[in-house]
Amino acid sequence: MKSSHMYSYPTYPQGEISSSDVRGTLKDYLKHWKWFLTSLITMIVAGFVYIWFTEPIYRIQASLLVKDEQKGLGNDGVLKELNIYSPSKVVENEIEILKSNSLMKKVVDSLGLNVRYFRSTPFGKREIYSDAPVRVVLNAPTANLYRADLQIGIISPTTVRLNDWVYPANQVINTPFGRLQIFVKQPVVYTNDPLVVQVMTDPETIRYYLSKLKVEPSSKSSTVLVLSIEDAVPVKGEAILNQMIANYNSAATNEKNRMVAGTLSFIQSRLKLVSGELALLEKSIENYKATSGITDIGAGAQALLNGLQSNDAQLNQVAIQLSALGDVERYIRSNSENRVVLPSSLKFSDPTLSSLIGKLTDLESQRNVLARNSPESNPVLRSLNDQISATKSSINETVGTLRSILTNTRSQLLATNRRYESRIRVIPGKERMLMNITRQQAIKNNLYNYLLQKQEETALSYASIVSTSQVIDAASGSPEPIKPLKILILLLFGSVGLLVPAAIITVKRAFNERVSSRAEINQTTDVPVIGEIAYVRHEFPVIVNGRKRSIAAEQIRALRTNLQFLRESANESQVLLFTSSLSGEGKSFLSLNVAVSQALVGRPTLIIDMDLRRPKLHKALSMLNFRGCSSYLTGEASLDEVLQQVPGFDNLFIISCGPIPLNPSELLSGPRLQQLIEEARTRFDNIIIDSPPIGLVTDAQLIGPFADVTLYAVRHNITHRSYLGLADSLYKEKRFPKLNIVLNSVKNKYSYDYRYYYYRKSGNDKPNLLRKYLLH
Repeated sequence: MKSSHMYSYPTYPQGEISSSDVRGTLKDYLKHWKWFLTSLITMIVAGFVYIWFTEPIYRIQASLLVKDEQKGLGNDGVLKELNIYSPSKVVENEIEILKSNSLMKKVVDSLGLNVRYFRSTPFGKREIYSDAPVRVVLNAPTANLYRADLQIGIISPTTVRLNDWVYPANQVINTPFGRLQIFVKQPVVYTNDPLVVQVMTDPETIRYYLSKLKVEPSSKSSTVLVLSIEDAVPVKGEAILNQMIANYNSAATNEKNRMVAGTLSFIQSRLKLVSGELALLEKSIENYKATSGITDIGAGAQALLNGLQSNDAQLNQVAIQLSALGDVERYIRSNSENRVVLPSSLKFSDPTLSSLIGKLTDLESQRNVLARNSPESNPVLRSLNDQISATKSSINETVGTLRSILTNTRSQLLATNRRYESRIRVIPGKERMLMNITRQQAIKNNLYNYLLQKQEETALSYASIVSTSQVIDAASGSPEPIKPLKILILLLFGSVGLLVPAAIITVKRAFNERVSSRAEINQTTDVPVIGEIAYVRHEFPVIVNGRKRSIAAEQIRALRTNLQFLRESANESQVLLFTSSLSGEGKSFLSLNVAVSQALVGRPTLIIDMDLRRPKLHKALSMLNFRGCSSYLTGEASLDEVLQQVPGFDNLFIISCGPIPLNPSELLSGPRLQQLIEEARTRFDNIIIDSPPIGLVTDAQLIGPFADVTLYAVRHNITHRSYLGLADSLYKEKRFPKLNIVLNSVKNKYSYDYRYYYYRKSGNDKPNLLRKYLLH
């Protein structure tokens, strides 16, 4: 019996592999290139189908300039003097107005956006807008209208089909969905495909289009607002933006017109009153002169009259100022909803009061504009209310101060008047009376001329009011759809096409507990790998003969060569023990073909089937099994009686299993096993033993001490990875002599350590040429 010991042997090129895990992993993926190609092509085709069936979305865009300039009636107008308007708009406020629900509701009502029309196409439903053949008007819809799709077909210009009912067109009809009107556009094209109509509630429609609307300044320092909306129908998007801009400009212009109209109305009412008073005074002068016979006033009386008239003018101005202060106080106390515009003819000598009134008017104007489109909780609206309250307090304090000053001034002027009147008493009473009437006439005449001037200025401003914003670019849709992005979609689908097989392979690798590569064996165990045998389809179990030059056959030959380096002596026989973890890993196939390869080089070779539980070799070679190894071990037959020559091979002999015994382990434990091996060594150069799997029974361990070399068969993608630990333990515990692993039935062509090109036999029966071409 040969003693087992630690050994080493040369490293052969066929046994060398790359140590790079990345390279091995890449090869594992590359072997499935057909999966990747098929998946990639499939997903790209799916991407094209997705693009084909996805409704294209267009971007519609318009730009609006919010003018930053003086607004109002002009530099010399009454509104300018009263400082009613602010000098510029706040861009953020205008953005909020453009995105307000009230403005969008006007757009929805104007364009009828709560009713959407769809036409069936091979790619699904597609929305239409301007080319819809019908128009549905909702008079009294019911709740179920908003939950159902209406199928409308045109039977004739005066008849339509609504779902399963026929109704007259162009008039109010009672339907299960409420009272509707269906107008048929002329001319109409009759089609068998019904039109699909969807109706949304107003709040839902407003939210839907506001979610698609974007209003942004073109830059941080610019007052140009860019309005954009994304929609499948560019014509509808253009109509929405254009209508929105029109409504926005109209609202701003109407607000200015309202304020100017209020001022003009106040001036006209005052002018009418002053005109009546002036007419009465002129009539009084005419009657007085006619009855009194007065034609002129003396120089002294004229001077007194002029002085008194001047003093009266100042007194009248003070009275006007006091009256105006009263108007201001009433204006401050009045509610903002019922407040009239301050008279534009009132001018205050105190600049502080004029500035505060202008500021108050400006703030209330801004508040009115913002309040129409924003709730009371709007932070900007609250800030304006606070500023208005503070301004009112300042005005009240200023008015009180001015009233005190004007009261004192009036007292002084009245005292001056009394002095003038005491001197004028010497003037005849008739002339004094005429002077009083003339003085009143001059005052009323000046006031009348002033009101006429302001009326003309206000009328001119009213006629010249224009929008404070300017449309730079009207709404226009993009020439090409922005969604779906074809390149991005194809890249995404292509990436998925590559990731899906990669993920499947990765998951398969992650959950795969089978041995998949030689590198995995080297990483798991210290047992040397002496060879790899490629997977080959075969009908006859022997793949090695003088005519076959397949890769697997050449690898068997390479294994035979490697075994020569494990011989103790070139003149001594070599006993090879083949075992495996479990049945079906190819140990019988390997033992048979290694034996054939040894016999083909002229070495007497014996193969012994010691798998006394499930023998296979006699069936593979179509040999008799009446007597065999079990017969010898029981002492019922000699070596010559159990020895059979394999047909077709001069140097190959076999000892079959023989009758299957009831106690295989006991037979292998007896002395006849050692006698069989020693007797076979004297007659054969190579003795190959096919033993049972070591993972199931202990038979192989009983045979191991009589072998020179043990070959442990590991089958690619069959042997469980945990059994590599068993082989490693057997190797480290020296249970078997010179234990080596043979990786069998490798299906991955990229994991071969050598690739072979060989020429097939020609008609002249020339020998094949074996070539090595790649060393990993």
